[in-house]
Amino acid sequence: MRVLIADDEPLARERLAMLVADAGGEVVASVENGEQAVQQADRLRPDVCLLDIRMPGMDGLDAARLIGSLEDPPAIVFCTAYDEYALKAFDAHAVDYVLKPVRRERLDQALARAERLGTNKVDKIAGTLGAHRQRSHICARVRGNLVLVPVQDVLYLQAEDKYVVVHHAKGQVLVEDALKGLEDEFGDHFVRIHRNCLVARDRMAGLVRSSDGRVFVKVDGSADVLEVSRRNLPGLRKLVRSL
Repeated sequence: MRVLIADDEPLARERLAMLVADAGGEVVASVENGEQAVQQADRLRPDVCLLDIRMPGMDGLDAARLIGSLEDPPAIVFCTAYDEYALKAFDAHAVDYVLKPVRRERLDQALARAERLGTNKVDKIAGTLGAHRQRSHICARVRGNLVLVPVQDVLYLQAEDKYVVVHHAKGQVLVEDALKGLEDEFGDHFVRIHRNCLVARDRMAGLVRSSDGRVFVKVDGSADVLEVSRRNLPGLRKLVRSL
């Protein structure tokens, strides 16, 4: 069994690697955060991912949701220190967990169960532990490679044909998400300025009017100015005044 380990504590990773080896498994990657877990799972295609839940940046639940969306995804086993009430949520949805500190016998059981179950019901787990969880990252494919853009780094989102262009602090990527779906998920982070554009609320640097009467939003961190539709202008003016 090929196993990927993700935990922000080096000693925890070392112990898990030792226990996996004792169980006859092969550790194909040992990483310290959710972003690395997703990227390595996409590249290495392990049989099982052992994911800590509480990691800085992308947590284990968000990582599991993205890993679960991969083609032929691995099984997920969470390594967690959650209390007994949260653990019941895992049991109810047939996703296994290993309670820290990890015991050899318990890990053996979890690996065997993961092998039997295969792809798990990660979305139900996420919904149980935190209703309407937002993703911490937006996922895109660039020349076959997985790219994870932190939502906090996104400047604006602009619909083009069947795609949405995610303009972020380090460039731009195309995603297949619908703009309306992104608005529904991240409505507290972005504001609609046009039928084809959402701007990060904390990146709006003010409004400017052109000589022909059109109104544009200046975006902090970008040289772009984005046109505001007449329909969205009244609400946007109120928002800008309140910032």
